[in-house]
Amino acid sequence: MDLKQLEYFVHVAEMGSFTRAATYLQVAQPALSRQVRSLEVELRQPLLDRNGRGVTLTEAGKRLLAHARGILQQVQRARDDLEDQRGAATGRLAIALPPSVSRTLTGPLVQAFREQLPRASLSVVEGLSAYALEWLAIGRVDGAVVYNVTPSPAIDLQPLLDEPLYLVSVRPPRSRRIGPPVSLREVAEHELVIPSRPHSMRMLLEAALAGEGCRARVALEIESVPAILDLVQQGGCHALLAENALRGSGQPEAFQLRPIAPPLVATLWMATSALRPRGPLIERTTAIVQDLLRRRAS
Repeated sequence: MDLKQLEYFVHVAEMGSFTRAATYLQVAQPALSRQVRSLEVELRQPLLDRNGRGVTLTEAGKRLLAHARGILQQVQRARDDLEDQRGAATGRLAIALPPSVSRTLTGPLVQAFREQLPRASLSVVEGLSAYALEWLAIGRVDGAVVYNVTPSPAIDLQPLLDEPLYLVSVRPPRSRRIGPPVSLREVAEHELVIPSRPHSMRMLLEAALAGEGCRARVALEIESVPAILDLVQQGGCHALLAENALRGSGQPEAFQLRPIAPPLVATLWMATSALRPRGPLIERTTAIVQDLLRRRAS
């Protein structure tokens, strides 16, 4: 198995066609097919199902694709690190953002990155904290903005921002957007639309309620913030979210936020791999992300 084989396999898998991949890579299609076939022979199992419309991944191919992407990205990081002898922030950076943050932060982040780091390129992916940490472990991303992550020897954490959580409901007519405070016991009396375990918000809420001797009334388990807000807006259910999650909804004034007393606070962290060196690019990007988050919260 060599890097060229992995690169060819990734392009064929992502494009779903040997023809399109050969055109993109500017190599002859028979040569491309031989490289991928050699990889299959070496691994002793098919990676692609070939048909008249192109190719699809087998189960083995899906597993290899995740590993191959991480390997190729780590090789590129090594090249960037060795080529950069002056400490300049260059190369390519992939960062994961949680859905509640991505909708409002991605645009400003891309703009600030281009202005401050013109010699580098940025890739942004969206995913829940649990998924983002998996991507970080396999090398798909270089950094991940995550909520309330459990410390691990394999992960370096830098705090970015503390966000108070609110009980989010449909806003009654002629009422204030920020409603009266609500206790944890009152939160437990409402039917909630929240993510399933082990989502950090869910775990934070359940730990707090357990301290009060009560449990959450979970009406629906939904992973998508826009879908959660849609269900809340339909009436009858409530959510537990930070205020920033509503800013990308398109109609934040449709919801009422009630502070929780005592406060329930979610911490946003920048997670990076402790097994890979932190270069100037991730350091500069972390500072940009933290500045944008603080401005957005003010």
